[in-house]
Amino acid sequence: MPVDALGSRIDRVTGQVASAAVGVGPEMIDVIVTDALRQVCEMLKAESATLDGLCEEAPHSTPWRTWLRHGAPTTSEPAFTFPVAVSDGSNFTLSIGKAECSPWPSPVTEALRDLANVIVLSVLRARQIQELERVRFSLSSSGTSAVPLAMAESWEDDFESIIGDSPALRVAIARVQEVAPTDASVMLLGETGTGKELFARAVHNRSTRRGRPFVSVNCAALPSTLIETELFGHVRGAFTGAVATRQGRFELADGGTLFLDEIGDLPSDVQAKLLRVLQEGQFERVGTSQSRNVDVRIVAATHHNLETAMKEGRFRADLYYRLNVFPISLPPLRERLEDLPRLVWYFVNRRQRALNRKFTSIPDSVLTALAERSWPGNVRELANVIERAMIHSSGTTLVLDEAPLPQHVTPVRDSGTLEEMERQYVEDALRRCRWRINGRGNAAEVLGLHPNTLRNRMKKFGIQRPKSAMAFDSGRLSA
Repeated sequence: MPVDALGSRIDRVTGQVASAAVGVGPEMIDVIVTDALRQVCEMLKAESATLDGLCEEAPHSTPWRTWLRHGAPTTSEPAFTFPVAVSDGSNFTLSIGKAECSPWPSPVTEALRDLANVIVLSVLRARQIQELERVRFSLSSSGTSAVPLAMAESWEDDFESIIGDSPALRVAIARVQEVAPTDASVMLLGETGTGKELFARAVHNRSTRRGRPFVSVNCAALPSTLIETELFGHVRGAFTGAVATRQGRFELADGGTLFLDEIGDLPSDVQAKLLRVLQEGQFERVGTSQSRNVDVRIVAATHHNLETAMKEGRFRADLYYRLNVFPISLPPLRERLEDLPRLVWYFVNRRQRALNRKFTSIPDSVLTALAERSWPGNVRELANVIERAMIHSSGTTLVLDEAPLPQHVTPVRDSGTLEEMERQYVEDALRRCRWRINGRGNAAEVLGLHPNTLRNRMKKFGIQRPKSAMAFDSGRLSA
């Protein structure tokens, strides 16, 4: 390949890293960097590429990200190194392993040097964002609900931005601390919005794999036709549109942790291939029969009842028992209402600069109103409610915006029979959707039911639409 063309291709990778790093959160930087190292190695026909980090406090450099060609030796002298010094005293080095075309001419080395600088800037930006997210403000105001000083100081020791100190949350955190140092598969169980990815990241960051990639994939967000190539990759020409060979998430996570969110939505044919990876540590890219070895720790998550799905034949029993080595149940927000003040202040402090707001107080009446809600969307729903309230509030005191949600929603209680809890949950969904059963944003859609099925449940539980809701719809239609 001509020198100018090779330098231009490396420059394109540099541009991809720069644009991608701006549009994603810090959790995806490691994936972007690892993929950039892979592309450079393939262009230069090199065996490996490593980004090393050296801090003032550390006597030796430690590999931050490494890409190693399959079958290449793990210990070999680099063909070239590109040091990058940072103003805070830390240093980084991009090392390229043995390559067929080295030594490289000046246009190639200059392009690699630019890539090293952009990668380091992306890494530093991710670190700054993570640090900013951990900053908390100690606020107080007479006559309003303020954050106690002791609480504000304890925020510095928060567990992976998992905010709270309730007994239910402490149990889940203790389970993470137990299993993290091992290589056991972990199953995170809980309702939507309870922070399953935060807990998965906590498991990874407290394991021996913390220096390797953490890769996340949402099994429910991908079409069944694409999820196999997303997990295992594909070779060029494997299907229409496969113009180049692509690594899958398993290869990107090699040596690290793969988080499979919504594992209950995985198609049955992919379940069988996933089981083989877990049992034998081998897989094939789509379009080839060549097996590849991989060493990945699996953390899976779901809000479905996998035992029921297993009995109904929708989820493989052997895969279930492989994944469910160490289950961790994450508590819903309604079971940890004592964490509400800290969570509210956390979301306020995280978003007020971006929203050009400055809040110094939160009335007790606001916290009381929040505690009376059932929170089917849990912490994710709370974050959206707080941001909406921040936009709605004009002063320094947070005021709830009650327009999108009713003010009084009876929370689902822990007591009572399963049928009573189901009745309460259905009624809460109907209230939130203003008793709409058809149309956009209706209660049947929220509950995952057919409208006729929801009507039958309402009849079974004796749930009747109130006249006030009928009057509201009638007035809106006649306007």
